[in-house]
Amino acid sequence: MPKKASPADATAVAEIHDQKLVRGNGGELHQVAKGKVEVQTTALGAPIADDHNTLKIGDRGPTLIEDFHFREKIFHFDHERIPERVVHARGYGAHGFFETYESLAKYTKADIFQRPGEKTPAFVRFSTVAGSKGSFDLARDVRGFAVKLYTKEGNWDLVGNNIPVFFIQDAIRFPDMVHAVKEEPDRAFPQAQSAHDNFWDFISLTPESMHMIMWIMSDRAIPRSFRFMQGFGVHTFRLVNAKDESTFVKFIWKPKLGMQSVVWNEAVKINGADPDFHRRDLWNAIQSGDFPEWELCVQLFDQDFADSFDFDILDPTKIIPEEIIEPIPVGRLVLDRMPENFFAETEQVAFMTQNVPPGIDFSNDPLLQGRNFSYLDTQLKRLGSPNFTHLPINAPKCPFHHFQQDGHMAMRNPAGRANYQPNSWGEGPRESPERGFRSFADAEEGQKVRLRAESFADHYSQARQFFISQTEPEQRHIAMALTFELSKVETPVIRERMISHLLNIDETLATTVADKLGIKTMPAPADAAVPTRDDLEPSPALSIINNGPDTFKGRKIGVLVSDGIDSGLLQAVRDAAQAEGAKVEIVARRVGGVEAGDGSWIEANHMIDGGPSVLFDAVVLLVSEEGAEMLSRDAAAKDFVSDAFAHLKFIGFVAGAGPLLASAGVAADADEGLIELTGGDSARSFVEACRKLRLWARESAVKL
Repeated sequence: MPKKASPADATAVAEIHDQKLVRGNGGELHQVAKGKVEVQTTALGAPIADDHNTLKIGDRGPTLIEDFHFREKIFHFDHERIPERVVHARGYGAHGFFETYESLAKYTKADIFQRPGEKTPAFVRFSTVAGSKGSFDLARDVRGFAVKLYTKEGNWDLVGNNIPVFFIQDAIRFPDMVHAVKEEPDRAFPQAQSAHDNFWDFISLTPESMHMIMWIMSDRAIPRSFRFMQGFGVHTFRLVNAKDESTFVKFIWKPKLGMQSVVWNEAVKINGADPDFHRRDLWNAIQSGDFPEWELCVQLFDQDFADSFDFDILDPTKIIPEEIIEPIPVGRLVLDRMPENFFAETEQVAFMTQNVPPGIDFSNDPLLQGRNFSYLDTQLKRLGSPNFTHLPINAPKCPFHHFQQDGHMAMRNPAGRANYQPNSWGEGPRESPERGFRSFADAEEGQKVRLRAESFADHYSQARQFFISQTEPEQRHIAMALTFELSKVETPVIRERMISHLLNIDETLATTVADKLGIKTMPAPADAAVPTRDDLEPSPALSIINNGPDTFKGRKIGVLVSDGIDSGLLQAVRDAAQAEGAKVEIVARRVGGVEAGDGSWIEANHMIDGGPSVLFDAVVLLVSEEGAEMLSRDAAAKDFVSDAFAHLKFIGFVAGAGPLLASAGVAADADEGLIELTGGDSARSFVEACRKLRLWARESAVKL
């Protein structure tokens, strides 16, 4: 009996629910091009007849080496992966634009800041630092906040973080710091965590890290969303105007939706429920038209201020408090489009601090100087060719002309006879002293030395200032984070060493952590190069809680429903949320939904097991009495309620929800964060209360 040579010869049709496919000789299913469906081809355009079977001698014989289609397909698959980033491996990006508010010509000749209202294309990549590409989103970690602005005078990469300081003062320490925070080399764990001996051993022997430690142990390191976190350029840069006058600048991105973080127990559970939580949040927001937005603010100061400021403006472990130099909004960043392909854009995008247009220049910050040196090299290693600038995501959108040529995957070489200059042929680009980039002519003098400036030596004063600037709940979270992290350290002397540093920051913090770790004899305070100053005033701008939003916009309410609910009340909750700019998602025992008391069908977004309350900013228990009784015996439903309460969220409920609340150990009158819903007015009041995001007063009564 002759065998079918290809699915085109097959006549058997297989129906799989909504699909009709062609069944091959061995029972495999083929989808065949018909009508407007494009014909599958090889990479070089040859049409493919069968993409399910290799070329063989007979149907059970050996595969032939002449099968060029299989060879090409498996060859490309074998080479799909490129080296992941050494740090910031797990990232997510989006396209958008930057819009300038007012001309900054007084301070800079950078083209992007000349014309009010002009929009510049942008691409932003958010990331975690320590974990691999496959790690989870809610690790306690710094978040990368890298912005590529495609200006008319070249790409400007503002490669920052969501924390304005860093662990180290000099780039030569960077390999050691990264090695220490990564998984330990003999055991290859822990992944995406700093809670291990190597990291804290390094930190305990690196006093310059203490300010950063306060930030990373704070709630800044577990943001609720990329959309709700600040971004910082970290370093001091220069703005240079048309008169070659320089002004120092620090860059800050401030989210229009306000800052918000999660609590640690919540972060742990989010990582289990949805490791892609931040990615999904950004995707859903942009796809639904809720475009996230930040304002770019600048702190501007001159050399006189730099000389008189209490700390060295070149030290990347220090900030200039906003109460001393108020940030000025100069433009807005809007993200409004997701990449068409994650790998081609988010994975292949190459950020480099050295990418600055005329009018923006570097300071002598030794960490910034080292980053400028390093980033080009790491992109070459990762992307495999100096021609990574030819990739669309990295290529400038302004005209560009140069004599760089050849190399792997060159897509644009100079045209014409001349590939050098000067030349006699009148071909090719020429330099422009008037328009070209000029480094600021700063006078420098001194001996060639490996030496840290004495002005970098105060390692504790701003760490203390950060801690005393936090609210009581935020201070408590720092103590809890330090306790958790150091409890994972197996070497007692490392824990004790860290307590000696904390004594230089805040004695109460040090004794609290020491007590929780069971350290009975307090160590002496660590020797400080410069004594900790106690005259620095708290900076309210450093607190997330003190700078929270005055709106619930951009947030999400999870409504747990059962059969027999009041559909009118559900609509009232939806209307109140929509008026606030918030979303409502329905959670039920069945993903199909529930039948309301009036017979209407309510579609569910989540099954209760896959839609825990940690995914939402507030919750509503909209259940019938019978439904509440049934859910009170459901472990996932009880967790939904108890977690929402423990994580200090506002809980709306109907009178019939009593059995469910009781089963979760939550009293209906426990505090002002539990609000009974009876109609439209109460639904609006509930959403208004949710603007506070969390009821911090509840935390002292909850033990996580």
